[in-house]
Amino acid sequence: MDKADSCRRAASDAVADVEPPRLSGLVNAVLDEASMVPGALTIESATIHASAGGAEESTTDTTSTTDTPHGVDSEALLTHAAGVQLIYEGLRLTRTLAHDEPWEQPATPDKVSDSMDAATADLAILAADILVARGFYLLAHTDAAEKAVQTVQAFGHDQTRRTELATRTPAAASDGGTPVDDVNVACDLETNTANINADGGADTNTDIDTTSSAPSPTTLDANLERDIIELAVRTGAAAVGESSTSRVLERGNILTARLTTTVPPTFPPVDTCQFTLDPSATDHSPEECPTDHITPATDP
Repeated sequence: MDKADSCRRAASDAVADVEPPRLSGLVNAVLDEASMVPGALTIESATIHASAGGAEESTTDTTSTTDTPHGVDSEALLTHAAGVQLIYEGLRLTRTLAHDEPWEQPATPDKVSDSMDAATADLAILAADILVARGFYLLAHTDAAEKAVQTVQAFGHDQTRRTELATRTPAAASDGGTPVDDVNVACDLETNTANINADGGADTNTDIDTTSSAPSPTTLDANLERDIIELAVRTGAAAVGESSTSRVLERGNILTARLTTTVPPTFPPVDTCQFTLDPSATDHSPEECPTDHITPATDP
């Protein structure tokens, strides 16, 4: 069983007790159509950091159905990977609902496939909360727990800024943001990361200075994918008792730019794209990742 399938099953097991059936079905539908990039990268991060931590840990556990570092509890690692995946899916679903507001634009008979109705949207809110909460639960006693909290806080901050930006410049957000390419997103992400490092923390001021170059709505959205990949890197490293290295974190930022070139940003299916967190690996061009990502049923 490959990483994606293993992570999907672990994530599904974590929400197997959700009721009633209609809510459970919606949660399962989200996971069935999920990319699984965050979970797969969590496992890869564990493998890379275990190898860097010592030659004895550089082999993989051949008794597991998924390649995991030697000496590491594969079930525990998959649980942590599922935690990262669940948090991402919950926040991604929240972002979709915040942008589309199906309560204000209910589905019509000729647009059922394009937007969910208000009743489904109500369930989707609950599903998003459940996904994030279960993700937190799975990471609660790990060294990545604090980063998980920071990821959710940053998401709320970015979406607040995005809402204010859309209010002040509605044309910029009419299509979900300015169309992006690999280079532009990478530049924006590099600038945002540099600002955080220079200030010693994220800027908590939600006021938008219209006299300066504000980030595009799409860049603000893509911050979620960037933070989730960082969470995956840190969670994988913590699973093998290591601290995440700056080179792997930098590689994660590069992957964010290469994997999120759609509007809105979304990860491609794992099996359709070649990517790795290994800093020593040969770079793959963005063209090797399809831009026509599969749109989940909960997306517009």
